[in-house]
Amino acid sequence: MASQGIEIRGLYKIFGPRGGDYIDAVYRGMSKAELNETHGHVLGLKDINISMPGGGITVVMGLSGSGKSTLIRHINRLIDPTAGEVLYDGVDICRMSQQELREFRRHKTAMVFQKFALLPHRTVLENTVYGLDIQGVDRSVSEKTARHWIERVGLAGFERHYPNQLSGGMQQRVGLARALTNNADILLMDEAYSALDPLIRVDMQSVLLDLQQELKKTVVFITHDLDEALRLGDKIAILRDGEVIQQGSGQDIVLSPADDYITAFVKEVNRGRVIRVSTIMAPLSGPPQGPALDGATVLEAAAKLMTGAGQTVAHVVDASGHPVGAVDLQAIISAMVTPSTHLDRPIAAE
Repeated sequence: MASQGIEIRGLYKIFGPRGGDYIDAVYRGMSKAELNETHGHVLGLKDINISMPGGGITVVMGLSGSGKSTLIRHINRLIDPTAGEVLYDGVDICRMSQQELREFRRHKTAMVFQKFALLPHRTVLENTVYGLDIQGVDRSVSEKTARHWIERVGLAGFERHYPNQLSGGMQQRVGLARALTNNADILLMDEAYSALDPLIRVDMQSVLLDLQQELKKTVVFITHDLDEALRLGDKIAILRDGEVIQQGSGQDIVLSPADDYITAFVKEVNRGRVIRVSTIMAPLSGPPQGPALDGATVLEAAAKLMTGAGQTVAHVVDASGHPVGAVDLQAIISAMVTPSTHLDRPIAAE
């Protein structure tokens, strides 16, 4: 069953001993540079407004220093905001009492870290049950739950191993199993796969997508990698210098980048793995021809299917299986090519 969504409204974070003293000045337009140079405070987040859908994966993406890790730590209030709201199930997490916050962290959220954060003196099984131990769950119950998730993430047989006996990818599977064992509605993943080798990273992305298809957690995933964001995100929010530059589906961002900064990001993206056939289909002009394609099929998969079937045309169907449009192979190939922009042209000498 899908969990509730998260609403972030008007969120600001100013780092420094008197951050609250300068919030009005930031409201009035004081820049990050001026705040730092004049008052010695750092503007971490500025007017963040994001709706994170329940049961979906929201990816927050940006380069180092963009504010993405600061943002995710507001959701379980490891960082207190200077202003703004973080709402879950209609309750502002920022206004919870310490007891309410403790219960929220124990039962509603789980976190997977970049550096694994496993306890070196505890085995895989003991690391996985750790959250339930804190909750006071009986060991006979917690171990059964933990073994289930250890198996689900592909670590059956490693229950008695210690972290230093595991590869990086296996350690991250333990971190994921530990988070899932808590049965929390919200899964917070802060650069969870950034420390992994590329092939292992792709494998862990597949593990998450497979599990999410069943579990429908509200996942907030932090990354600096656009390919990872596009593969995982039902929704993507791109941050720069503590502000949201653009948010939407991966397809929205690739097709309509908000500015040159994002255009540069998406320039080398494999559009065939992002754009869906429903976006480029033409109206049906006669009886459906060729193989049927679900409208959500990405262009690369559609091209492979049509080529394998020896067809140059296909028809697109909706969720009920009714024909709603048509595509041809040439249109698919054309849509997979990144259009030229002014960023491709050499900068003229002054």
